[in-house]
Amino acid sequence: MMELHPIEINPATPATAAVIWLHGLGASGDDFVPIIPELKLPKTLAIRFIFPQAPQIAVTINGGYIMPAWYDITAMNLEREIDESQLLASSDAIKQLIDREVTRGIPSERIFLAGFSQGGAVAYHTALTYHRPLGGLLALSTYFATHKHIVIHPANQHLPIAIFHGIYDSVVNELLGNQALHYLRNQGYQPYYRSYEMEHEVCLEEVMDISNWLQARLK
Repeated sequence: MMELHPIEINPATPATAAVIWLHGLGASGDDFVPIIPELKLPKTLAIRFIFPQAPQIAVTINGGYIMPAWYDITAMNLEREIDESQLLASSDAIKQLIDREVTRGIPSERIFLAGFSQGGAVAYHTALTYHRPLGGLLALSTYFATHKHIVIHPANQHLPIAIFHGIYDSVVNELLGNQALHYLRNQGYQPYYRSYEMEHEVCLEEVMDISNWLQARLK
């Protein structure tokens, strides 16, 4: 079983919702921890934030250097060439984290996945193939790596999805964000899409949009 060593930030009162947030290539679980206070979420929402950490593996595009990665990337063309079996293994590990939250008393409808860049590719696959309805998916500066082969589970056929992307992103071109948007619309989803004047990063305006989107889903 993949060890994710998640960082967990609990609310002051017993958690009634959870956000599982996946970092990008070469990053770590604590990368997005500082965003929590910036979200300015009402304490009454009682959200538990969980930041899993990707395993250390060799990454081909980085000369085989060993680093935190959810899967290997073998070529950096527009759509990426990846080790899909590793992505699926990471997705299965995240599903186990979701299962754990359900056993801890959080309804699946109040569990959200968020993923940045490579973590977003895993989050896409995980959310759309999970066997219980989830609260929503936040796809941040990312791409839908498995859209050609995915079999969407009926439980998440109407999953709320928000896609946020930087118009100057030189790592994950915004064309990939739009590609995911069009695929999802063709599958009957109604994703919220917004772009920002930023590179491959997260900006304050986006943080506020994430906050508003979560609050709207958790009312």
